[in-house]
Amino acid sequence: MTMSERFTDSLRQASEPSWSRATGHRLVTQLFDGSVPDKVMASYLIQDHRFLDSFLILLGAAMASADSFEARIRFGQFTGMVSGEENTYFLRSFEALGVSERERRDAPDTEPTAGFKAIMREAAATRSYVAALAVLNVAEWLYLDWAMKAPQPLPENFVHAEWITLHDNPDFRDFVAFLRAELDRVGPSEAEVARDFFLRAVALELAFFDAAYEVEA
Repeated sequence: MTMSERFTDSLRQASEPSWSRATGHRLVTQLFDGSVPDKVMASYLIQDHRFLDSFLILLGAAMASADSFEARIRFGQFTGMVSGEENTYFLRSFEALGVSERERRDAPDTEPTAGFKAIMREAAATRSYVAALAVLNVAEWLYLDWAMKAPQPLPENFVHAEWITLHDNPDFRDFVAFLRAELDRVGPSEAEVARDFFLRAVALELAFFDAAYEVEA
């Protein structure tokens, strides 16, 4: 890492080519043109919704380990959005895709889903602000990175369009900027911890996107 390079940029560069493969994934390009098959989208959203409990635990850990009141406020505000607006999107999408509660409950976790739940809880259990930030940066920044490249107009189907706008709007951009600034600030003090969690999380994101298409096999 050079003196002028941001710590988070060095982590993203270290994660290549997985980062670029995830942000340019077939799922992303099909989201942009509204062509994700319903079966694939349903499978993807069922699995993504499984993260919510572990993700809230991770946000809580970040809030508890943060070293400033201002940071805790930001995490608290984002937790409210995830628990409300984003969770409502999932429920509306399941209804639109004809996914029953039983299907949501009975579908087994894919291997990447289990891995992501585990790494979120692992980062939370370390009580390290750096570890929590590393996983959160991947979970949010990687999504912003692909969503902000969406061409206009967005697809007519809200299931596709709102998944894009949930990850590219002014509030979300501000939150990602906050996450990056915090990891830039505290990450170098635990650089190996940050790198370990960041790289593992990026690999899981790519595997998670790949797994959505296993229903077509």
